[in-house]
Amino acid sequence: MRAVTWQGRRDVRVEDVPDPRIEKPNDAIVKVTSSGLCGSDLHLYETLGPFMGEGDVLGHEPMGIVQEVGPETGDLRVGDRVVMPFQICCGHCWMCEQGLQTQCETTQVRDQGMGAALFGFSKLYGEVPGAQAQYLRVPEAQYTSIKVPEGPTDERFLFLSDVIPTAWQSVVYAGVPKDGTLLVLGLGPIGDMATRIAAHQGFRVIAVDRVPERLARAVSAGAEVIDLREVDDVGEEVRARTNGRGADSVIDAVGMEAHGSTVAELGQRVFNKLPSRITAPIMTKVGLDRMNAIYTAIDSVRRGGTISLIGVYGGQSDPMPMLTLFDKQIQLRMGQANVKRWVDDIMPLVLDDDDPLGTETFATHQVPLEEAPDAYQKFQSKTDGTIKVVFKL
Repeated sequence: MRAVTWQGRRDVRVEDVPDPRIEKPNDAIVKVTSSGLCGSDLHLYETLGPFMGEGDVLGHEPMGIVQEVGPETGDLRVGDRVVMPFQICCGHCWMCEQGLQTQCETTQVRDQGMGAALFGFSKLYGEVPGAQAQYLRVPEAQYTSIKVPEGPTDERFLFLSDVIPTAWQSVVYAGVPKDGTLLVLGLGPIGDMATRIAAHQGFRVIAVDRVPERLARAVSAGAEVIDLREVDDVGEEVRARTNGRGADSVIDAVGMEAHGSTVAELGQRVFNKLPSRITAPIMTKVGLDRMNAIYTAIDSVRRGGTISLIGVYGGQSDPMPMLTLFDKQIQLRMGQANVKRWVDDIMPLVLDDDDPLGTETFATHQVPLEEAPDAYQKFQSKTDGTIKVVFKL
C-alpha cells in the first residue's frame, strides 16, 4: 500500500509499505477514506525527530470502512463506517472506565514510561504504524473505533478522531465561569475549533494569532482577536479588555514550538542535527520547549483563573515561574484528549444538519495522499492559507 513515511527532519515521503494484517484477535483492518494532517505531526516533522525511525508511517486522524475483523472485535462488522480515535485504548481497564483513555493500562507504553499508544506517533508512544495510508491496522478495535452513519461527507465525522474532542476537552478543562472570558492562544486547527466550541457555548472568546487567515476564521466564529503583528504585550492587551484583571480562563493551543522563544528554537535546531542516539535520551531529561505561549498564558490569566494546556510540550525540566503560579492561585489542567470520553457529548453537534461547528468547511485543503510532502511543507510554513489539510484516499 501507499503511505506517508518519515525519513528525517522536514523529510516525509509517500512510499510503498507492506499491507497491514490481522495480528491479534481484536484487530481490524480499515480502508482509509480520509486522514487528517495534524499540528502534532509537525512536531514529528521538526522537533521530535530524535524519537522517530526512518520509514515510520505517520498520521493519527483517520476514518474509513472496515475491511476485515478479528474474532474478538465485538459488534464491529465488515462494511461499517468508522472513525478511529488517535489513541489506542481497550475500554475495560480501570483508566478507561475513569474516562482517562489516554492512560489506558492495556496499551500504555511502559518501556518509555508513557501513556496509551498512539497511531503514527514515535517511539515514545509505541511506534504504531499510522493512518496517512491506504489501510490501517486498528488494535483494540472493539473500542478503538467510533461507528458513524452513512450519508454525510467524511468531513462531518473525520474530526471526531482528534480535533473536536481535543478542542472540547480544552474548553472543559478551562472551566470558563458563567459570563466569563476565554483567551485562546494559537489558531491552528485545535485553537480554531476550541474557539468555535466556546463561542457556540456562549462564552466571550478572545483569540490570538499572527496569521491573517486564521484570525479571519476566528472572527467569523464570533471571537474577538488579538493580532500578534500589532500587539507587543498580549497580557496588557487582555487586561485592557477585561477591567484590568485578565482572562478568566486561557487555552494554550500552541505548545512546544511557540514563536518568540529564540534560544529554545536554536536549541531544537541544533539537537535535530545530532544523532538520535545522543539527543533522544537528553531530550527526555531537559527542557527544550519554546515556552513563550505558556508564559503568555500565565501572564494573561486573572488571579484565581485556570489555564488549560492542550498544546504539546516535551521537555522534562522546562523552567516554570512557580512563584507567579502560586501567588496568582492559578489552576493548571492538561493532557492528551480522552477522545471516547467526549464523543457522546459531541455527536449531536456533528449530526446536526446546521453543522454548528462548521465541520464540513473546516479543512482548507483536501489533497491526494501523493501530495503529502508539499502539504507538510505548506502547513509547517503557514503558506497558501494552509490551516487544516485532509488527505483523500
